[in-house]
Amino acid sequence: MSQNNSKSKMNWDLTSYFPEFNGPEMKKFKKELKEDIESIRNEASSLSSLDTNNQEQWEKIFLEYEDLTMRYSHLRSYIECLASADSLNEEHLREEAEMSVLGAEFSKLSSVLLNAVKDTPNEVFDLFTTRDALKDASYYLNRVREESQKRMDPENEILAADLGVDGLDAWGRLYDTVSSKLEFDMEYPEGKKVRLPISQRRSLMEKPDRRTRKAAFEGGNEAWKSIEDVTASALNSIAGTRLTLNRHRGIDHFLDVALFQASISKKTLDAMLEAIYSEIEVPKEILRLKAKTMNREKIAWYDLGAPMDLEFQKKLTWEEAKRLVKNSFSASYPELGTFVQSVFEKNWIDWEPREGKRPGGFCTGSLLTKESRIFMTYNETIGDVLTLAHEAGHAFHSYVMREIRPYSHFYPMTLAESASTFGEMILTEGILEDPSISEAEKTLMLDTEINHGAIYLMDIPVRFEFEKAFYEERQKGEVSVSRLKELMSETQRRIFGDILEDGGEDPYFWASKLHFYITGVTFYNFPYTFGYLLSRGLFAMFKKEGAHFLPKYEEFLRLTGSDTAENVAKRSIGHDLESPEFWVESIHTLKEPLNKLKQLLQKIQ
Repeated sequence: MSQNNSKSKMNWDLTSYFPEFNGPEMKKFKKELKEDIESIRNEASSLSSLDTNNQEQWEKIFLEYEDLTMRYSHLRSYIECLASADSLNEEHLREEAEMSVLGAEFSKLSSVLLNAVKDTPNEVFDLFTTRDALKDASYYLNRVREESQKRMDPENEILAADLGVDGLDAWGRLYDTVSSKLEFDMEYPEGKKVRLPISQRRSLMEKPDRRTRKAAFEGGNEAWKSIEDVTASALNSIAGTRLTLNRHRGIDHFLDVALFQASISKKTLDAMLEAIYSEIEVPKEILRLKAKTMNREKIAWYDLGAPMDLEFQKKLTWEEAKRLVKNSFSASYPELGTFVQSVFEKNWIDWEPREGKRPGGFCTGSLLTKESRIFMTYNETIGDVLTLAHEAGHAFHSYVMREIRPYSHFYPMTLAESASTFGEMILTEGILEDPSISEAEKTLMLDTEINHGAIYLMDIPVRFEFEKAFYEERQKGEVSVSRLKELMSETQRRIFGDILEDGGEDPYFWASKLHFYITGVTFYNFPYTFGYLLSRGLFAMFKKEGAHFLPKYEEFLRLTGSDTAENVAKRSIGHDLESPEFWVESIHTLKEPLNKLKQLLQKIQ
């Protein structure tokens, strides 16, 4: 057994979670957690709804629940790390399935708490949130109160939690299993044919050689076609379950859930989308430049993640990647640089490509140990270096919040993605300011920066608009494979317009994009663009104000779990997110790197 308690090789050290997988410490921890969830649920169930006479008893329950969330996050994060790093290990997958069962039990307890405050008079609830032990968790408690207004009776919520283990969550696990085992036939331009894990497709579609990208795209889509019925069933079932639950919970529109999870108003989402579509020429201009560098007039879907095909394209070793991130962070934000160095030294990252490793990247962590872990697959590209900076930004966010109570750690994805993209932008700026970096390499960095802008402003809106249209159709019945392909192609054509070449759509993007199959969060798309543009606004302030801005930034991070996204922005940086103007200004920050790139291209060509 390695230090990571698995027969497979992993880069990260997970021993601060538990000394060994399924060892006595882990078994004892899990047993006590299960027992305490049941015990507290029984205790809470014996109480009447919150009133003026039982506030002390309910305070005790809510404080115990807060402790449970900390312990639950610890175990869930550990299992997520193991199952993602080695999805071929049946023991890990079995534990992952067991976490779904435990999650259902946790959900049942949550339902009891929600029911306890559902019919409490406002003045009684307000009194409860001002108690000494709870007053700094009032935002969380008010969200519990808001969520309670859209819940079924406790018996039906318990039934929904039980059914979710073998229903909603099972469909998500099925997708994870089939996608991690999927392989595709790759035929390289020189004629070599190999069979590869689907997790390696993304890096091939980010190669500068267009023939390689096209081969990976076509080979990959043949693989997705082979399981299209399975993925379509999973997608339909996940959406169908959500819509059914919404109906029984009295939720009027499927987007209401996404907006609540994102902690934003419909007005804010509309303001951001209005800004994107009014300024769509900015990302289109980026894609026109991309097409020009390929001696083409338009692009195909598989060109979106492609770097420029330049002679000085080179592979970056893992050591070089770490150095670039560390130096860039340290140059403008010393505390961030110190933090990321500690991440490297403590082996908090699983980065190597290998068989059985799930695709994608994420940052997870434990509220108990106050540590993070980063999962990614490093394929020696500048895009992978950006992924490292992105996930390190997430980890730093958790670090800044390390002394804040667990109830104030539940920040929405809209604000979570701000810290990660801020990290990317510091890396980009660091590379551009480094005199030891050649103009050619800076060209690649600028290309990557503006390319991300095009993806956030066009690709991700495609995902949102597709999912929105899919849910509208799913309300009337199951959506067929042929219609899913048609709907995806139509949406890509509508958003990209004349910059997308004929036949350049990706009709299987609904199948290959993991985000559509995440069961814990609905509409796992627009928050990315929200966070991206918000971070560009934050970074523009940083460039203008310098180090004086950093206390505001850290206050922004600390507040993310304590208020709505709109109020966090107003309280920390003084901006109105419900106004399109803020978003338009953020989009316009892409014009400077685009013009710099054009100038550098003239120099080096």
